[in-house]
Amino acid sequence: MPDYGHEVKAGVFLTPSSRSPREVVNLARLAEQVGLDLLALQDHPYQPAFLDTWTLLSYLGAATERITLAPDVASLPLRQPAVLARSVASLDLLTGGRVELGLGAGAFWDAIAAMGGPRRGPGEAVDALEQAIDIIRELWDPTRRLVRAGGDVYRLDGAKPGPAPAHGVEIWLGAAKPRMLRLTGRLADGWLPSSGWMPPERFAAANAVIDGAAEAAGRSPAAVRRLYNITGTFSASPGFLHGTPSTWVDQLGDLALEHGVSTFILVSDEPEMIRRFAGDVAPGLRELVAAERGAVRTEAR
Repeated sequence: MPDYGHEVKAGVFLTPSSRSPREVVNLARLAEQVGLDLLALQDHPYQPAFLDTWTLLSYLGAATERITLAPDVASLPLRQPAVLARSVASLDLLTGGRVELGLGAGAFWDAIAAMGGPRRGPGEAVDALEQAIDIIRELWDPTRRLVRAGGDVYRLDGAKPGPAPAHGVEIWLGAAKPRMLRLTGRLADGWLPSSGWMPPERFAAANAVIDGAAEAAGRSPAAVRRLYNITGTFSASPGFLHGTPSTWVDQLGDLALEHGVSTFILVSDEPEMIRRFAGDVAPGLRELVAAERGAVRTEAR
């Protein structure tokens, strides 16, 4: 698969623990201090052990100055899309354009239903997500006078648009199955899988589905950024992302150059892991990808 040419970025995925709120804030500040590009938070509104993701993202927006913020991924069944659109735009304005939107169709349906949310089958969940994307983007469009968007699950009929975000907020979808992958290719700005359920050996097939759907919709496959939530250890045990920082650089470099992944998000709440990823892995990965891209350009000339 091709290298889509996106800038290589590195981020961290934090647990929004309600048991240690100050620790989450300190880790977010650490991520910015060590030079990471992205701060991502999981969103499980039915989980009392977690802080509310949008409240925490807003707090972290004020506690940081540079780093990009995103839910990874927002739970659509408990985040009504019109309200979510205004929440994202508001935080983007308040932070000077530092917000992106990771979005999911939903999971853990028993917990969602216990919180008063809908219980959706796979097909209905994908339909709802597609309608939500339509609504969110229409509400962000300042050229609209009134918004009529959505479908049979979510629908707006004459809502006023706005506020518009400070920048063109990207919508990244957490997708694994074919229908969600096709939706990603047709409509999304990014694909955001996790290594736990999308190992590297499945990337080629998933990318092919996304790329085919993008081309069928008249889009370039490069319009879809490829992001990846990753876990690993700096140990000698065998396997993906188990080894020295140079091993990590080589393995992530393969994903960047062969499968087009450009944003790697470390799932960790350990300060030392975050420091080593930012200081020992991310710079080497950027250098490797830049060198390979330069060699390709030289050969082309």
